Amino acid sequence: MRRVCLALAMMLSTATFAAAGETPAPEGAKVYFINLKDGDTVTSPVLIRFGLAGMGIAPAGTEAPNTGHHHLLIDAEPLTGDALNEAIPVDEHHVHFGKGQTEASVKLTPGKHTLQLVLGDWSHIPHKAPVMSDRITVTVEGGEASAKQ
Repeated sequence: MRRVCLALAMMLSTATFAAAGETPAPEGAKVYFINLKDGDTVTSPVLIRFGLAGMGIAPAGTEAPNTGHHHLLIDAEPLTGDALNEAIPVDEHHVHFGKGQTEASVKLTPGKHTLQLVLGDWSHIPHKAPVMSDRITVTVEGGEASAKQ
């Protein structure tokens, strides 16, 4: 009986993990920048407010229907192809907000930067269909210089 229970537990955990990239998003869900638009000129640090419609926010690791958490892509290529079925990387170009944050103060070097929001599921994988903002470009004038949060 113990082996059967262990085998069942392993199958269930594998099934949950394998389905992570298949977390559905409701039709019409969207993520967007509340206080920035393409072409804006800003100073660093930049306060970025994340908007979400048609879904709710839940911290990473919380598996609940129609929820996710924000990721900010800074000077990163848009996620396409196989990258949409994998966990969003963690580096200076992919900032995770796994505690459910809806805004951040981000330090950026002076110059032009691209920004994009991507909603990730409980395991940091984009939803099916992906919930991503338009990719915008902002110009940073003066301020602190560092490409980190």
